[in-house]
Amino acid sequence: MPSCCQLGISERRFFRATVSPILLTVLCLTTTCATNAQESPKNTLPILLSQSVAPPLTGVVSSGNQISLNGRTLPGTWLQQPGKSGQVTTHLSDGVFRQLIGVNFLNTNNSAKQPIQWFSSVTKPLVLSTKLLGSYRYLDISNFAQTSGWEIRTSGNILVIATPKTQVTNIVQSQQLSDASVNSLQQARILVDLDRPTAWQVAPGSAIAKPQTPSSDPDTPIPKPTTPPNREWTITLDGIADPVLIERYTPQPPAAPPTLLPNLLKQLLPLTPTQPILPAPVPEPLIRQVQVVKNQTIISLSVPFGLSPQVNTVANPNRLIIDIRPDPLEERDITWAPGLRWQEHYVNLGTERFPVVWLEVNPRKFGLTLKPMWASPDGLAGTAPLIQTAQRYLAVAGINGGYFNRNNRLPLGAIRRDNQWLSGPILNRGAIAWNDSGQFYFGRLTLEETLITANNQRLPILFLNSGYIQSGIARYTPAWGATYTPLTDNEIILVVQKDHITQQLPGGKVGGTAVPIPQDGYLLTLRANAVSTASQLPIGSAVSISSSTAPTDFSRYPHIIGAGPLLVQNRQIVLDAKAEKFSNAFIAEKAIRSGICTTATGTLMIVAVHNRAGGYGPTLAEHAQLMQQMGCVDALNLDGGSSTSLYLGGQLLDRSPSTAARVHNGIGVFLKPR
Repeated sequence: MPSCCQLGISERRFFRATVSPILLTVLCLTTTCATNAQESPKNTLPILLSQSVAPPLTGVVSSGNQISLNGRTLPGTWLQQPGKSGQVTTHLSDGVFRQLIGVNFLNTNNSAKQPIQWFSSVTKPLVLSTKLLGSYRYLDISNFAQTSGWEIRTSGNILVIATPKTQVTNIVQSQQLSDASVNSLQQARILVDLDRPTAWQVAPGSAIAKPQTPSSDPDTPIPKPTTPPNREWTITLDGIADPVLIERYTPQPPAAPPTLLPNLLKQLLPLTPTQPILPAPVPEPLIRQVQVVKNQTIISLSVPFGLSPQVNTVANPNRLIIDIRPDPLEERDITWAPGLRWQEHYVNLGTERFPVVWLEVNPRKFGLTLKPMWASPDGLAGTAPLIQTAQRYLAVAGINGGYFNRNNRLPLGAIRRDNQWLSGPILNRGAIAWNDSGQFYFGRLTLEETLITANNQRLPILFLNSGYIQSGIARYTPAWGATYTPLTDNEIILVVQKDHITQQLPGGKVGGTAVPIPQDGYLLTLRANAVSTASQLPIGSAVSISSSTAPTDFSRYPHIIGAGPLLVQNRQIVLDAKAEKFSNAFIAEKAIRSGICTTATGTLMIVAVHNRAGGYGPTLAEHAQLMQQMGCVDALNLDGGSSTSLYLGGQLLDRSPSTAARVHNGIGVFLKPR
């Protein structure tokens, strides 16, 4: 059965969300969480799925998970606390404040203070106090809101914010972009003048199909474009643009195609191949359109491949500065919580510059732990945006984990939590293991399970709770879900309860009848050549399972996530993607990538590497070099491409949620209450 993992190719295409990227960025907290029972050496106890409610917030007057901004209700966590002189202070989670209002966070090494820049000075920034509660960091915006002229009130679980009416007085483009290529990039700047500061957001859209110029000769084929298409970006401001600006940037209707007359001479003469004379390319306008929708001004941009907008604000005059450039990442270094540091920098590799966003975690800091997490609360089938999974688990931070089959949404690699195997490893691929004391182990992992019969026959079990399908025996425990549905035709399914085979069932067609998985046992599926072993396993016979890992060091750790390939061990690059059965296309591909590594100081880094300045993301070899250069002692490649997602406190740090795919599992960072 083909899958993205068997081919070594994780899906790289972007998808378009059906809701606003801003809404996705500030998805509200949900309260479902999974906890696990442990697995005994002989069989699997049922995985326990329960509701876990966020602990109550002490000293809070009111709180909620929705924000009404100028009449638009959006998800976002907030709270109010008693302040001095009987006044109430208002606190927003920092992901909402940054991405909904457009506030820029400046560097800080004090987790209790966050300097910001918003239509203000960078050299003398406003500094907001922070508060860690639950899985969010809240900023006290009381003085900021008062200075900005905001009106704030509460309505149930909704924080209602009304900002002063703002006029967009001018939009000026300082330079027109020509069609850019990876090797020749021209920058441009757009200035948006305002009569006062206002909230703004930036979000990427879909690729823009290039208009095709009709040929004067109907028999001449239209040449295919030689450069990647432009991408749409939108800048949305809470303000109303002057009608003159809307008219200035209203797209003109396309010109009518030329009327083509029959070429009689061509019909009489023999055909000779000629090279068509192509018209000079007409650059697409950078500003595609300006429109006002529900008291918001939306500026639509057409940005060439290799470039992205970088948006900043200044005061006197109040202005949005939009730079279109190949290196839009704004570098930052923020101590977000004790033992948790958020960094964004360019890392150079030869002449190439790669934007890298990462979190550095000190797992030995009191209260910080790591756990695997997965999308579905009902078993192992399912995918979800990482931002949603992290919030369901009440994680403070997290990154996407291992591979999975995008068609049936089943795991394709190791997941182990609290000493219980949720899904077994495949293909001797790279994995990371750790314990709650902050110790880590990296290597290529194999799980060796053997079915032992009463007469001491030993039959290898090839896969545990896996979507990777091969001939042989596989095992499915209650961690898989309530039932198992055949993944191949003509399987024989053995029901094992209390270490005895109680049933033999024909699987029938793939996707056919679902078979319940016993809570006091497991299922064995015999596929292809292994079907013949059913006669050796009659109903009533006693069976047991021996289980070990290779290397054996993995068995000492309660938590494991498998992905691959392994990149670095003992500071040396050990990349061998062919040995881990990844395809040549996957090995050579330039793509956005995720990684996890440990450093010489014992900290853990979870890393997202995006497209190089003016080009595509790193190859696996470049990814290994980047991780080594960043100081990794041991490093593992995680699922990448559109799966790459780095989460912190209700927000994705490395990308807009509209460009992030749904993923099966991840690694969560948790803060224990003090």
